[in-house]
Amino acid sequence: MFRASTRSLLVLLFGLLAAVPGFMAFGQTAPPEGFPLADAYPLQTLGSSLLPAREWRPFPPISDRAAWQALPQAERGRLISLGEEAQKTPLPALSATFYLEYQRNGNRSRFEEARSRRRHWLHQLVMAECAEDRGRFLDAISDALWLICEESSWCIPAHISPQKAGVGLPDTTEPIVDLFAAETASSVSWMVYLLEDRLDKVSPLLRPRAVREVRQRVLAPYMAREDFGWMGFTSKSRPNNWNPWINSNILAAGLILEQEPAVRAALVYKVLRSLDRFTVPYPRDGSCDEGPGYWSRAGASLYECLFWLHSASAGKIDVFQRPLVGEIGRFIYRAHIAGPWFVDVGDCSARMGIAEGLTFRFGKAVGDAPMQQMAAAMARGTELSDSDGSIGRWLPNLFGWSELKAYPAENPPHVRDVWLPSEDMQMMAARDKEGSTRGLFVAAWGAHNAQSHNHNDVGNVVVFLDGQPLIIDPGAPTYTAQTFSSRRYEIWAMQSAYHCLPLINGVQQKNGREFAARDARYSADEQAAELQMELAGAWPASAGVTSWQRTVRLVRGREVILEERYQLGKPSADVVLNLMLAAEPKTTAPGQVQLQALAGEAKSAPGAILAFDAETWQPTVEKIELADGRLSAVWGPQLYRLQFKRKQAAASGVSRLVLRPQNP
Repeated sequence: MFRASTRSLLVLLFGLLAAVPGFMAFGQTAPPEGFPLADAYPLQTLGSSLLPAREWRPFPPISDRAAWQALPQAERGRLISLGEEAQKTPLPALSATFYLEYQRNGNRSRFEEARSRRRHWLHQLVMAECAEDRGRFLDAISDALWLICEESSWCIPAHISPQKAGVGLPDTTEPIVDLFAAETASSVSWMVYLLEDRLDKVSPLLRPRAVREVRQRVLAPYMAREDFGWMGFTSKSRPNNWNPWINSNILAAGLILEQEPAVRAALVYKVLRSLDRFTVPYPRDGSCDEGPGYWSRAGASLYECLFWLHSASAGKIDVFQRPLVGEIGRFIYRAHIAGPWFVDVGDCSARMGIAEGLTFRFGKAVGDAPMQQMAAAMARGTELSDSDGSIGRWLPNLFGWSELKAYPAENPPHVRDVWLPSEDMQMMAARDKEGSTRGLFVAAWGAHNAQSHNHNDVGNVVVFLDGQPLIIDPGAPTYTAQTFSSRRYEIWAMQSAYHCLPLINGVQQKNGREFAARDARYSADEQAAELQMELAGAWPASAGVTSWQRTVRLVRGREVILEERYQLGKPSADVVLNLMLAAEPKTTAPGQVQLQALAGEAKSAPGAILAFDAETWQPTVEKIELADGRLSAVWGPQLYRLQFKRKQAAASGVSRLVLRPQNP
């Protein structure tokens, strides 16, 4: 398409150096041995496995009119309508002071929303032109593309801190590769791929400019540097969703734009090396410690990487049958409760959607029918999404949506029993009956307080009744500068006192890897499922707790039991048991509290009776007003915290809360 530039030759140089055994970038030590992908597909032979760029055609470009005309007429009409709407909408400005808002007041949402609208409209315009091929969207595409190319940085303000100049305006001499720079590079590359020479009708300078910006802003720094923490080359901790999310977009951009075989091979090999830092230490049970809300950018982005590799090698690079890949995929339905509700570990929301098309393809690739079943069931009655962040996600959805919609599935799998034993998760989930949302559902987890997107929530519990939230985890409020700062745990929703956990001598759990559960033991059979764990280690020494053994037990079709057996260093009455609730509780009789599930879209909400020892514990209720838009969108204007406060001082104690549905 274009001759290799000087920048591309630098990319090749760095790629070849990075492949030399013992090569150390920026004074870092050589990476450890034994990476499955990089070892299985070494640079010396990788080039022969990849198709030439001109032969890689994973999706039809605009010139393949038969393929675009074969789409359902209604879908082509919808694509054109979306483009017409985008064509009429002014593109938002992105000023210097707008970029500086994050540094000045911590707000990151306003800039990110405006920046995303630019890209969203570009995606809609490109897809409309492909559906129609009459040229009437080309000027608007050119305007959107030019504005994006004129941006000083494709990195968002909240992620610019790795530059030597720190947080503030971007230093245009040091491009930073973050999630959204990589995603922009991918979308611009797909635009070049899809439209072929159509933009030349507007100006022959548009395509070369677009390609040059992708190379200079993303591909060249990706190849030249190894010190971006998400790459995994210099970080001491396991990379999170940033690693596969960024690598998937860079891989797509490189496979599309780089024509020189050696350059393409070097870029792909570096992606393999970086992905190994994500997959090799990944928990063997496939659990995503960031929660299901981040699975679409962690496990699902890993699938995308593997899909691009498989496609660009005509199947020669195929790792879909590796056990870990399948386990990573299965996490999404193992964390599913009912309808839009998921077990909201960490920062993820309790109420969310999934990327149905991507989940379906993932399940198909690894041969997992429940994953396909979940995707097909949740896609019932929905339209094809056009808002998943990049053209690279829209295209496979567009050309695979008919297969997904035809898959026979009325309901998600609703797995009866889940146990994820890895030290980063230790999560159980259990329901009354396989395949049904009726009755009780309980989830609990141990692990530690250094998870990615961590909340101090070791030992937390959630309970649903008939698929509706009863005892909950609030989730995380809207991200600001504070969210990922040293003041993170000043945010109430990240604190253990606002999870279903005890407050001991006025002391909350502490963040850090050493604050963890111990001796987690799980069991399940036809009658019950149970998780026992020692939680004392999740609190600092100032809490004065010697032992805190929590047992979470579901007796199927009957009740949930939350039992605490604790030992303190000295007698104290300052012990509080906290339960976070979706709806207001009511005291109905001594030793009983009536709980109500959140009705949401349902006509009525089921209720339950929570029994407790009234001689030992005094219940109080606190109403928590939700001013944050992200939280109120899930729960409404308020939540409630039910607290059981010990009446008399004691050095040890037993608490037994028993929850039974009112109409089992």
